Amino acid sequence: MDDFKGRHFTGEVILWAVRWYCRYGISYRDLEEMLAERGIDVDHTTIYRWVQRYAPEMEKRLRWFWRRGFDPSWRLDETYVKVRGKWTYLYRAVDKRGDTIDFFLSSTRSAKAAKRFLGKALRGLKGWEKPTKLNTDKAPSYGVAIAELKREGKLALETEHR
Repeated sequence: MDDFKGRHFTGEVILWAVRWYCRYGISYRDLEEMLAERGIDVDHTTIYRWVQRYAPEMEKRLRWFWRRGFDPSWRLDETYVKVRGKWTYLYRAVDKRGDTIDFFLSSTRSAKAAKRFLGKALRGLKGWEKPTKLNTDKAPSYGVAIAELKREGKLALETEHR
């Protein structure tokens, strides 16, 4: 992220402010005060613009680093939530610590939707990162989806569905 061209402040100052805001949940005005104590006179609205511009890019570049240890056991569940006034199904995969591995919104609760969700969650994982146990609420759609993914080779045949 060396692209700070046209910015009044150095990239280091911008990254400090964005990191502190995202990590510690400090208000923009408090960040303005903290930077002023360090001799950097910046307005809180400028910090807001930095966060809007650079936080998504930082998250994207650091996501691989933030990943916690590998957990071979996933918990899968779906729930019905309202999104923009419309009811949809939220599929979630979480590890034993409760950290979200992936999620998927679908208008239907079907084997096709479950397969798309699991396929999305498995995409980009190396073989050793894929789960060995999938804990579900035994909804029939998960059984069908898991069987299809095993047949296609996207999920190991030894993967246990609990």
